[in-house]
Amino acid sequence: MVANTILQQLGGHGFAVMTGSRNFISLGNGLQMSLARNRTSANRLKIILDEDTDTYTMYFYRQTLTKYADIKVKDIARYEGVYFDMLQPIFTQVTGLYTHF
Repeated sequence: MVANTILQQLGGHGFAVMTGSRNFISLGNGLQMSLARNRTSANRLKIILDEDTDTYTMYFYRQTLTKYADIKVKDIARYEGVYFDMLQPIFTQVTGLYTHF
């Protein structure tokens, strides 16, 4: 339920088409997705709902697999206290990808 709400607030199917985002995963209290190539090296985004304040925390990060089959994670950007109407502008600011026409 929360993941669907977040995706709709980002722009729904239009968001996925415009940005090339894919592999949407519900986290129970949030949404995780893979990002298309963008101006940062972030290839993943995790958006978590803080139910106490009704705001989100957005984590942009790069996840890679090393030759020894270890997962390496590099934090790119983190935004806390994000209201629903700030999701699209922050996404565009970090990635350079527009979420709608």
